[in-house]
Amino acid sequence: MSTKRDYYEVLGVDRNVDDNALKKAYRKLAMKYHPDRNPDNKEAEEKFKEVNEAYEVLSDAEKRRRYDQFGHDGVNGQFGGGSQGFGGGFGGFEDIFGDIFGDVFGGQRTRRRGPERGQDIKQRVTISFEDAAFGKKIEIKLNRTEECSECHGSGAKAGTGKKTCPTCNGTGEVRTVQRTPFGNIQSSRTCSTCNGEGKIIETPCPKCHGKGHTRKVKTIEVDIPAGIDDGQMIKLSGQGEIGKKGGPRGDLYIVVSIKEHPLFTRDGFDVYFEMPITFVQATLGDEIEVPTIDGKVKYTIPEGTQSGTTFRLRDKGIPRLRGNSRGDQYIKITVEIPKKLNEKQKDILREFAKECGEEVHEKKKSFGQKLENFFKKF
Repeated sequence: MSTKRDYYEVLGVDRNVDDNALKKAYRKLAMKYHPDRNPDNKEAEEKFKEVNEAYEVLSDAEKRRRYDQFGHDGVNGQFGGGSQGFGGGFGGFEDIFGDIFGDVFGGQRTRRRGPERGQDIKQRVTISFEDAAFGKKIEIKLNRTEECSECHGSGAKAGTGKKTCPTCNGTGEVRTVQRTPFGNIQSSRTCSTCNGEGKIIETPCPKCHGKGHTRKVKTIEVDIPAGIDDGQMIKLSGQGEIGKKGGPRGDLYIVVSIKEHPLFTRDGFDVYFEMPITFVQATLGDEIEVPTIDGKVKYTIPEGTQSGTTFRLRDKGIPRLRGNSRGDQYIKITVEIPKKLNEKQKDILREFAKECGEEVHEKKKSFGQKLENFFKKF
């Protein structure tokens, strides 16, 4: 059985500790037991090694998982423990130490920057209801960065070039050594003269002022797919802003807005339409022409159709994205009641009402009177 202390106990944290709290606990103990603060103190040295051993395991997701499952046996053989000298068996300890203490000493570790991907662009376009339904190729104007046509991206005036940065001697970073209570700490920062490139332009291009790129209005062709809905986006890879140092362009995202249609409304891939018909058509039935996004179609209204009745036209809706099927169109019937009738028309309706066994009152009772009569029954 292992005689080592529990790693969570060593760092003074619980088993559900997150990465930030784990790092803070380690920092506090590492500074407390660091050999430079405790010269010739064997106990502090052993504590320091124990703290680092615990942190190296718990800060690594895979090692922590094995430790939580199998204990010290799950990570056996990976550390030198107390038998090795300071730093022995702590692979990667310098990286951990630099990460934890870098901000304390005011330094930072940097890498020379390489190619960088350009930024993405988001642009909104407005299209018609029909173009969204059936798709269309459109052109949009895009204001984006383009390679300078005069220096071809170098940033230098024609006939000139770049020279090695005198500040960093071409390394792209400036290194400094600082004496601290923990010893001499070397840190590096990005060279401010060349911005980490290692070279500087002797004579900047007069057109782009040394940037290597200028802003231009570019015309882009966009293929609007059939069935796209309001608010959806189309991604055009490599059509965004130009990259730095030879890096790839970003992407272009087209956000689609759809204009309202005077007749139709849309829900997903289905289309809805309100169809007004006359009292006579609703009563006797009729064959009517119904507008759809494909054009007019004939539909037979059955006799006795009530206002608010909904009929369905299959496959007359919006084409589905990346599919061969379509939604449906729904027709909601609204029966229009005639408002201005002459006496002859009124007489005809009265006769109709009598034939149906209905009583027709010229003066309707008010709503209040109807309520009063209703409650008299109780």
